[in-house]
Amino acid sequence: MAAVNGYAETNNTTAGPNAAPAKQPLPPAKTVDSQSVLKRLQSELMALMMGGDSGISAFPEGDNIFCWKGTIIGSKDTVFEGTEYRLSLSFSNDYPFKPPKVKFENVCFHPNVDLHGNICLDILQDKWSSAYDVRTILLSIQSLLGEPNISSPLNSQAAQLWSNQEDYRKMVEKLYKPPTA
Repeated sequence: MAAVNGYAETNNTTAGPNAAPAKQPLPPAKTVDSQSVLKRLQSELMALMMGGDSGISAFPEGDNIFCWKGTIIGSKDTVFEGTEYRLSLSFSNDYPFKPPKVKFENVCFHPNVDLHGNICLDILQDKWSSAYDVRTILLSIQSLLGEPNISSPLNSQAAQLWSNQEDYRKMVEKLYKPPTA
């Protein structure tokens, strides 16, 4: 069966060997309707607000449920203790089948974060699962702060300095700018 111009061609052997193949409409491509995405995001927002996880939060930006602002506080006993980072989360109509785009809004000196705030984290790329949610993303990024993957750095300077935690902490303090309200 071949697809031509949105139709599936099938051999119609009952009409004779020289008959043109019959054309049947192809099934529509799988899409997620924006109402189901809206309901999913509203449900995730409620779960996040009720969950009480320490050091993470996120809320829609204004009236747009597809654009969120998140906050992560550096975990205790890491070089990021006492820091607060703002994130932007942007959801497409394909969510939760495709991950949101997530970026740091303030400078984060980290082996897996580039100078533009892009994050190298497997669950935001090839290891994404529709079972993940905003809470999972924020907790994973919070965990990544203290446990970077230095074998796959976006910031090679941070990766090289990571082995010296005292100097690394000094660099974090030097570059850190608290988020503005």
